[in-house]
Amino acid sequence: MQSLLAIADPTRRRIVELLAQRDRTAGELVAEFDLSAPAISQHLNVLREAGLVTTRAEGQSRIQTLNPAGLDDLGAWLERTRNFWSQRLDDLERELKADDERNNRKKKRS
Repeated sequence: MQSLLAIADPTRRRIVELLAQRDRTAGELVAEFDLSAPAISQHLNVLREAGLVTTRAEGQSRIQTLNPAGLDDLGAWLERTRNFWSQRLDDLERELKADDERNNRKKKRS
């Protein structure tokens, strides 16, 4: 999952957080970090390739926008993972309760 790999980096996560607040130019993003413009550009390229960010031209400016469809992929993965672990924990809880009941019955017979 390319989008998950893209946000594994803290700088890219912060860029996503900033773009979740509002669209920004690359220059505005550069101003938020202690990184060079080419470094931020590389991070934006990774986010674009992962489908998390889109860029549109407005005159001379390039506006960076968060892509909701890219976030949908992450949301779907999180939901699948949450459902998997929820089911596993429910199974564990049932097994522990059954084990407690078996132990209680043994104690009563003793």
